[in-house]
Amino acid sequence: MDNGIMFGEEILTLLILVVFIGIPLFLTGVNLWNAFAKKKFIPRVFAVLTLVIGQIFYWILLTGGFDLSGKDYAETIYRFQLHNIIDSAHLLSFVLPCLVGVAGLMILLLCKPKYLPPLVSASAIGAVLIGNVMSVLYAIQITKQVDQPVFLLLYLYHFNLLLLSVSGIRQHIQEQTVLIQERKTQFRYQWVEKLYKFLSKASHMGLFSFALVFPLAALLEVVLILCGQGADGIVKAFTMTADWTFSTQIPPPPLEYDGHYLCTVAAGGHKKVVRPLRFGTRLGHPIVVNRQLCIANAFEELIRERTPRMHRQVRHFYDTYGYPLSKIITTPFRADLTYVLMKPLEWLFLLVLYTFDANPEQRIAVQYPWKEEMTEK
Repeated sequence: MDNGIMFGEEILTLLILVVFIGIPLFLTGVNLWNAFAKKKFIPRVFAVLTLVIGQIFYWILLTGGFDLSGKDYAETIYRFQLHNIIDSAHLLSFVLPCLVGVAGLMILLLCKPKYLPPLVSASAIGAVLIGNVMSVLYAIQITKQVDQPVFLLLYLYHFNLLLLSVSGIRQHIQEQTVLIQERKTQFRYQWVEKLYKFLSKASHMGLFSFALVFPLAALLEVVLILCGQGADGIVKAFTMTADWTFSTQIPPPPLEYDGHYLCTVAAGGHKKVVRPLRFGTRLGHPIVVNRQLCIANAFEELIRERTPRMHRQVRHFYDTYGYPLSKIITTPFRADLTYVLMKPLEWLFLLVLYTFDANPEQRIAVQYPWKEEMTEK
């Protein structure tokens, strides 16, 4: 039976590794092949898959790995949470260039130059460059909070965006030069003909690309100003934040969570059900302690020591749902019911403690010690 459970856990672990590590690495490998190999492997399909799947995985890893509060720097959050990565008041200044960049990249990847008007082609390249600037800035913005190897997968997505952008622009220019040859285009100005010859011989396209950025950048700036974002909206989107790389704002002191619904259960339920053991001290205040409360706190202490990031996730879940629950435990019956419903979790916590702690009962016993000075007041 144990062997069967262990085998099932190994299969589940392998599946998670394949999904969250194998697929991004596979897509990156295919994109690298398509970028350098002469014979490409359905590049348009894999480019679209990279954009779609990569964005989904990116969001899962970002929201699952960081305790994002959804609040701006001026709002108070809990100590274990983080403020918004992008200031919400200037969110449009970030989102609009990103959307324009994605649209430009899709045009370059999916459309042949011969079907595109010249202005659309030029705008698409400029849009891709602007989108990449936003991508690089965002990647740098989150660097301050990246403290685990798994979060390198976030940068793998940014790398793929750059890789697809370079490949798309390069392919577009190559096809454009071939198209010019086929059409036997006559240039009105000698410098344009020299530029064409330069592009047809070299893959370097810095000056050409930057020249295309300015018209679209100016157009975006006009749109942003009309939408009330201001000429410095992009800068403020990254700097009017707290907790991140480009942040310049100092947030208010974090909240300390002062409620514990298991405390409510221990103090409010019938003694024969919740079985209070003794008095204890929490945040300087006396509380009634039962074994369920001690086990839960010992479990939290253990995971805080062994896996701090997992502890923040557990703490976030507990504070999100536990505190509102404590507000409705207003009768002994509700406290008893909560105690009974918590029993399976109590057993799970106990199993973890006995599996990973050398002295589980000692750890449980020392939770919420009673300070003698409390009896003197």
